[in-house]
Amino acid sequence: MSELPKRTAVGILAGGGALPGKVAEAVSATGRPVFIIAFQDFAEANIVEPWPHEYVRLAAAGRILSLLRQNNCRDIVLIGPVKRPSWRDLRPDAEGAKILAKIGKALFAGDDGLLAALVKVLGDEGFNVLGAHEFLDPVTEGVLGKIKPDPQALEDIIKGIEINRALGALDIGQACIIQNGVVIAVEAMEGTDLMLLRAKDCQQPGPGGVLVKQVKPGQERRADMPTIGPQTIRKAFDSGLKGIAFEAGGTLLVNQEEVIRLANEKGLFLLSYNPDNFEIKYIKK
Repeated sequence: MSELPKRTAVGILAGGGALPGKVAEAVSATGRPVFIIAFQDFAEANIVEPWPHEYVRLAAAGRILSLLRQNNCRDIVLIGPVKRPSWRDLRPDAEGAKILAKIGKALFAGDDGLLAALVKVLGDEGFNVLGAHEFLDPVTEGVLGKIKPDPQALEDIIKGIEINRALGALDIGQACIIQNGVVIAVEAMEGTDLMLLRAKDCQQPGPGGVLVKQVKPGQERRADMPTIGPQTIRKAFDSGLKGIAFEAGGTLLVNQEEVIRLANEKGLFLLSYNPDNFEIKYIKK
């Protein structure tokens, strides 16, 4: 009897947070094997160690490509935050140096340019780069949970959409906080959690502001989609916000049921929106 062909595995290039594990669970549920490349100093042991995995330095591209091929990975997913290292800390191996040379100027550009270049290089190496959203449950448009945004919050979301488009066009960040039409904070390199902490001292008296997150214009969605998890809800509540709005189809929710439960418990609204028709749908009726 001839041997049946081995099913190709999905390789997960894992940074920090819980999402690499969620993607692994979703892939495994389809019957496909999983292999995780866990980036040293970023991936969390309790997330990656239940799965076949290897810890690898971020710039050890030769080792990464070799492991992916050895484990029969054709499709790969890049997921989880990774802080861009300095040149001094990169220490690329021989293959890594070649790939850095291919990426060239994109290494010094914003995150979008770098991620798009990485996706192209991986494609040139014969891998099919998929987005985490292709495996995880989609987020439907509309209000999630029991709390609804008030009219002022809807106006603030319109302002947030406008600000995020401007920020995204400059490849600065994916989120901002608006309170009564005033821009309280914008996200940059520090990320959403630290922006929320900073916003706590910036808000005016009265009802809290709104966190608005969305995909940057032209963003490479296979590598860096906005993410919201239970920790986001807790930090938004601690910062005095009254709700969170995020782009439908452009945001990953970590532990969606827990996110909604926590939002209900804390009295925060969750609104998943389409930035192209938000004003028509919610304001111009």
